[in-house]
Amino acid sequence: MRITLGNKGRDRVRAKLGKIMKCFSSAEQSHGNEMVPSSEYHATKDNSASVRLSGESERKPDTGNIEEAETSLRESGCLNYEEARALLGRYEYQKGNVEAALHVFEGIDIVAVTPKMKIALTIKGETHRRRSQNYASPPMSIHAVSLLFEAIFLKAKSLQALGRYKEAAPSCSVILDIVESSLPGGLPENFGADCKLQETLNKAVELLPELWKLADSPREAVLSYRRALLQHWNLDAQTTAKIQKEFAVFLLYSGVEAIPPNLRSQMDSAFVPKNNIEEAILLLIILLRKVSLQKIEWDPSILDHLSYALSISGGLEALANQVEELLPGVMDRKEKYHSLALCYHGEGHDLEALNLWKNLLKTHEDPTPALLFLSKICGGSSNYVEEGIQFSRRAVENLQGRCDQLMGIAWCLLGLSLSVHSKSSVTDRERFERQSEALNSLEIAWRVSKMKDPVIVYHLSLENAEQRKLDAALNHGKTLLKLEGGSNLRGWILLARISSAQKCFVDALTIINAALDQTGIWDQGGLLRTKAKLQIAQGLVKEAIETYSKLLAVLQVQRKSLGSEKKLKENRNHVNNLELETWHDLASIYIKLSRWHDAELCLLKSEGICTFNASRWHATGI
Repeated sequence: MRITLGNKGRDRVRAKLGKIMKCFSSAEQSHGNEMVPSSEYHATKDNSASVRLSGESERKPDTGNIEEAETSLRESGCLNYEEARALLGRYEYQKGNVEAALHVFEGIDIVAVTPKMKIALTIKGETHRRRSQNYASPPMSIHAVSLLFEAIFLKAKSLQALGRYKEAAPSCSVILDIVESSLPGGLPENFGADCKLQETLNKAVELLPELWKLADSPREAVLSYRRALLQHWNLDAQTTAKIQKEFAVFLLYSGVEAIPPNLRSQMDSAFVPKNNIEEAILLLIILLRKVSLQKIEWDPSILDHLSYALSISGGLEALANQVEELLPGVMDRKEKYHSLALCYHGEGHDLEALNLWKNLLKTHEDPTPALLFLSKICGGSSNYVEEGIQFSRRAVENLQGRCDQLMGIAWCLLGLSLSVHSKSSVTDRERFERQSEALNSLEIAWRVSKMKDPVIVYHLSLENAEQRKLDAALNHGKTLLKLEGGSNLRGWILLARISSAQKCFVDALTIINAALDQTGIWDQGGLLRTKAKLQIAQGLVKEAIETYSKLLAVLQVQRKSLGSEKKLKENRNHVNNLELETWHDLASIYIKLSRWHDAELCLLKSEGICTFNASRWHATGI
């Protein structure tokens, strides 16, 4: 039965505590091997230049020390040496004397008191679960355990403030180790609610991964994050959400590939992430689900990180589903439509994106982003090209006197739309006028962007080449190669094709060979096909067949790797189309050489890729 103290009883407890603290202070001064000398100790306390907590102002000690001591005295009848040190250490820590606090905390023999703390926690847990009091008295009260836990935690914080992160992390981990070994099934509900034990445990669980990150130990940080989320610590919803978000951010941007989690307790049908990206996506989706269930408040950065993770992993459709599932009012309606349109556009569903951006034009305060995307989508389709021209002109008008970079993009999109539109012209005069206007728009875009935008330079060079202005196209192609530093394949291929159009086949082949030397084997498909065509143009048929054979070998290996790694659908389609065109090119060569059997084999191979193909039927008819 718990003893209730009156005012006189409380005064006696306070007097007894005062005597104990005085005795402890005297002991501190007399035991030089355990504490600093008296003069040094007081110098540490009085020196205004002593180490202070980073980012914290000096705080006045609260009455928590006396209250904790009173509770311990009521329960055990005495205040032992370790508890007294814990109280004094907390007192020094609250004043900002980190070094003095650390010295006091280091005098606590954690190894000696750990068995007592474990027994006390085990008895408390069993008592709490079974609602029975028929247990032997624990060797230590739960308030004393709470006091020592706080001392261990503040010791870790002191080491952190002093920059000793590799010592702070193991010290903080002691709290979690004791709780896990004492209560393997996790903490019961409302465990330690009448003291600071649960609060200290929450802080330790949250602090440990941060300490390992500061100690430059990413593997231990990952394990600590998983330990915090997979064990039952009775964390509140906000703390759990904070840890989940920080862990997802660490997985996405730390640059360290973590070991996949070993979830032995998971059901067979449960999803187990295989890498950093999948684990981060899982955590962020859980956070979004909590927002939908109104367990936590809306945090826009959650969707930002999830957008990045799903974008780099080819999951834009999944991102659109997550955005659609958000409750009304959580996300601004205009921002939601814009995000959905971006997802649909990225997945190739341009019609859905087109409708969403058109709706945004009616209400959006700044229509520039929607106009630019509408210009891009409509300008690339012969069915909507006239609308694309209109959207591009509106974007140019809207950007007058504003961002030069966006203005350059708007002019470039206008030029591309006019170029596409010129191909459907009925008369030569109409086609010439549209081509001239397209070229003029691209030149304006080139000047507005100060001739530094590789995309604009590429399209300007391509448009000059299509209009047979080869010298201008070659100059812009060389400029493009310098701007990109040879990092983009399309620049090399464009320059080679322009040289080929000028009948400079040797120069074109030299350009392709230079590109092959600087390109990885997986990106050589387009270059090898261009090289084979140049060899055919020079009459080097045997060399061309060898180049095609090399290309097919690369594509076969690439196809297998794509299938095993489940790459994006667009990349698989690119490989299939390139292989199909390669078999058709080889069939054409063998037909010219009257090697009918080899030509038939090539056409059979192409039929296995795509049954209905006009080029294959044409070659078969020949």
